Amino acid sequence: MAIFGVRPDKEQALAERMEKLGIREADIVEKFIRSGGHGGQNVNKVATCVYLKHLPTGFEVKCQQERLQSLNRFLARRILVDKIETAILGKKSEVEQRIAKIRRQKRKRSKRAKEKMLADKRHISEKKQGRTFKPDLSDG
Repeated sequence: MAIFGVRPDKEQALAERMEKLGIREADIVEKFIRSGGHGGQNVNKVATCVYLKHLPTGFEVKCQQERLQSLNRFLARRILVDKIETAILGKKSEVEQRIAKIRRQKRKRSKRAKEKMLADKRHISEKKQGRTFKPDLSDG
């Protein structure tokens, strides 16, 4: 039976990750808050925002990504598990890896690398210039 309104295999995967990390449902405090922002009547009437606090670690998570409370409960647990896993295993999370990659891409090139790149561009430009057809207009 689906508790969170997602596929059973996703619920099973989340339960296995929680068990592997030693996270028990009893250690999680769950509260529901009325969401803000877009969504109209549904947002104004239903408490779809989910707040979770893991008591042993003190990690807190708020989730109001979806309109359904059950789906937000699942997503909030997944975010909480990601946070705890990052803290326990000390590995970089996917988000941190993506940010680091963007930072590397935006980093200023060294002078030598820039000169090499520009030299290559000039070389390619000269090759293309040599390919263009130039009609002889001197005969008149």
